Amino acid sequence: MPTVADKVGHSLATVLGIKLQGRDVHAEDDVPGGGFAPPTDRFIEERVATSEWIRDQLPSPAGVVGYARSLFPCLGWLPHYNLRWLTGDIIAGLTVGAIIVPQGMAYASLAKVEPQFGLYSSFMGLVIYWMFGTSKDISIGPVAVLASIVGSVVESVQSTPAGKDTAGHIIASSFSLVAGVIVLGLGLLRCGWIIDLMSITCLAAFTTGSSLSIIASQLPALLGIRGVRTRDAPYKVYINTFKRLPSAQLDAAMGLTALFGLYLIRYCLNKAADRYPKHKRAIYIANTMRNVFVILLYTMVSWLVNMNRRSKPAFRIVGKIPTGFHDVAVPHLDAGVISSLVSHLPAGVIVMLVEHIAVAKAFGRISDYSINPSQEMVAIGMTNILGPFLGAFASTGSFSRTTVNSKAGVRTPAASLISGLVVLVAAYCLTRMFFYIPYCVLAAVIMHALGDLITSPNTLYQFWRVSPLEVLIFFVGVFVSVFKDIEEGVYATVGMSAGILIYRILRARGSFLGKARVHSVLGDQVVGDDPPKPLGEYRAFEDPQSAARTVFLPLDHGDGSNPSVALQSPYPGVFIYRFSDGFNYPNANRTLDHLTDFIFANTRRTSPEQFDHPGDRPWNRPAPRESHDDRLPTLKAVILDFSCVNNIDITSVQCLIDVRNQLDQYTAPEVVDWHVACINNRWAKRALASGGFGIPSKTSDGMRHRWKSIFSVAEIEGESPTAAMAGGRLTPSEIPPSSDDEESSTDGLEGFKDKSSSTHIEEKPVKGMRKGVMIHSLDKPMFHVDLTSALQNAIVNVEASKEVRPPTEGN
Repeated sequence: MPTVADKVGHSLATVLGIKLQGRDVHAEDDVPGGGFAPPTDRFIEERVATSEWIRDQLPSPAGVVGYARSLFPCLGWLPHYNLRWLTGDIIAGLTVGAIIVPQGMAYASLAKVEPQFGLYSSFMGLVIYWMFGTSKDISIGPVAVLASIVGSVVESVQSTPAGKDTAGHIIASSFSLVAGVIVLGLGLLRCGWIIDLMSITCLAAFTTGSSLSIIASQLPALLGIRGVRTRDAPYKVYINTFKRLPSAQLDAAMGLTALFGLYLIRYCLNKAADRYPKHKRAIYIANTMRNVFVILLYTMVSWLVNMNRRSKPAFRIVGKIPTGFHDVAVPHLDAGVISSLVSHLPAGVIVMLVEHIAVAKAFGRISDYSINPSQEMVAIGMTNILGPFLGAFASTGSFSRTTVNSKAGVRTPAASLISGLVVLVAAYCLTRMFFYIPYCVLAAVIMHALGDLITSPNTLYQFWRVSPLEVLIFFVGVFVSVFKDIEEGVYATVGMSAGILIYRILRARGSFLGKARVHSVLGDQVVGDDPPKPLGEYRAFEDPQSAARTVFLPLDHGDGSNPSVALQSPYPGVFIYRFSDGFNYPNANRTLDHLTDFIFANTRRTSPEQFDHPGDRPWNRPAPRESHDDRLPTLKAVILDFSCVNNIDITSVQCLIDVRNQLDQYTAPEVVDWHVACINNRWAKRALASGGFGIPSKTSDGMRHRWKSIFSVAEIEGESPTAAMAGGRLTPSEIPPSSDDEESSTDGLEGFKDKSSSTHIEEKPVKGMRKGVMIHSLDKPMFHVDLTSALQNAIVNVEASKEVRPPTEGN
């Protein structure tokens, strides 16, 4: 009974001239002909509607509540907090706090701001993350690569008329605020999948190129060389630094010995951990404190040297740092400054997301928990939005501090609060001690931390074994970062990876399949044979009762299967085509051109073309082929394997319709049967059905194509068809072919002839009362559950057509 909405819709369609596509009653009721009645439980699949998709996108009340709760993951673990967790969090928090204080001040120099802003940036991320984050290990704060990008933004904006009089920390805070709003928006929209667009190769190239670039920028500070413009391309910074080596000052002695000391401490403590495994954790924590130890040691040396010459120190020192949070204020946003930094936002956002989420995912896998990338975006966004109110610059998750946090035994995200408390104490109580910290030692700390981020040769070799082309992307990204800048390197790697992905989609094409009979072999016995036969007795392949099965492999063995395997044609004039990498508008034409070229090369026309004069032949039609091609079969059916296809679009369906029309002309007056196997998406079914696929084709005279259906039937609890026939409730003609019959005839039903409207039912003992139901919809008999059932259906109908139509000449 049509509803009011249906009536209104039909009336509107009539007014607009839209031809609605209704259900094909003929396909539902008459297509299963030839006496093969469907099971008593007729299954007609409900059509997927646009309104259904809209309903799926709209949140339910429970979904809204779940979404709101998911914004605060702390609600899941806070009620269960205990003293054992507190102990681990205190140890890990103190350890990370002691590390982030000197690192924050060091990375502030990369951001082109004063050291105290590194402390402000360290504090905000630590006190915010525990509420919004989903990783217990991650540590948010200043990181070298992002700080370097912030530094380039500060210098770039200050070189413009709008920002030449703007303080560096105001520019850095503005950049953090705008980038934070973008990241927060992505997180609230649950767009965490965006991070998957950045491949491991891009990440490796980014970290390696960034490390080499930042090391170049810190080299002059390490050696105490003045006059080197660190904003130049990294390779120029290296060259200019080496040119000025004779002008190195006392800073070089301090910086180089500090760098050597950092590596020496790490080497000795790693050896000690291997030698004394019982004390491995304590040694590891001591190892993580090497930065703090070196900075304290050289700060003491600096105090001894410069205590009486504060105005003219022997080497460059940090100097006076304001006590507490001296720059708390509402961020100042200038329209000119924001417009100048917009071009730098993509690189900054990419670095924020990639470095943080990649590290969080890695440690989640190590500690057997999963993170929510979208919620991590919320945590990053909130940190970078609230941080500028304290004067902070952009921050994100740190690989080195996260490693320390995990190894120190962190139990929950609450450990970040302990680290925040350490930063707070340092900002209010230790600023006088920071006065004597040498800049060259901070440069040594940065260079030491970045050394571990450079991709090792062994990792590159593993990349080469997996995908040599991606190694090229890696080197391009590194070279662009070193010879241009970090931002260009990020764009280069992402752009090349996207280009290769698009190229692979465009150039993707499927493969034609042949069939082979195989056995499963365990040891020297053929699995499934009763009695078991030795491996060498392969006469079992000729035994129809053996455990052999049919598999479908590419005819060209492009999948790496053994070329010695002789593949047979599925059936004369029947072709099986498997899509290799989706089926959509970029690759539709290439894929279907490959399909038609192969078919034309391996078949002949059903009816030879006749022309009264040579000039009547169309210019694009080839001349008749030689007589030996008469042995080729005529085209009967095409089976499409959609196992690799999830979605299709208008272009691909239209291309498929065009090819169907082209092949129907090639086989006139017959038509080609189009079968679709392994289709797993309802929207793909709807798209194909809209193009006229899924039901038998009509011949040139407009009549419905002859058709016999083989139904794929699954057993469920209830009464089986065989049992019903034994009880007199069904006649043999009402029994559909069982799945067992289909499986046992996987040779392709060679020689099968449907001489009557009944099918042979093998009598088997009935152990239970079970019932058979159809798997696919009755009104789409040309959609099949697998290739075997599709091939069976194609062959049955080819054989049936030979009976109802006299063979044409040469057929």
